[in-house]
Amino acid sequence: MLTWNVTYHCAPGRRDAFYSALTELGVRENSIHEDGNLKYDYYFDAQDPDALLLIESWESPELQQIHCQTDIFARLQALKAEFCKAVSIDKFNI
Repeated sequence: MLTWNVTYHCAPGRRDAFYSALTELGVRENSIHEDGNLKYDYYFDAQDPDALLLIESWESPELQQIHCQTDIFARLQALKAEFCKAVSIDKFNI
């Protein structure tokens, strides 16, 4: 199993707009139905009003890489460029 903790460091005051754009695009709704997806959930940071955490888990790294080749993932990259100043990822293979 592969789990990624992805922290989106949004531009000041842009986190809620970023989350709304993700929701409108259907990133989570599409991702949870992909083969091998076990979890794809967003969390608001209680200490940092500009941070959004995504925890995603996959049955295998290969299935997560297939996710990275989807159209929705490409469109997510455009949203990140618009709303985020940085992204940090912690990866765990279990």
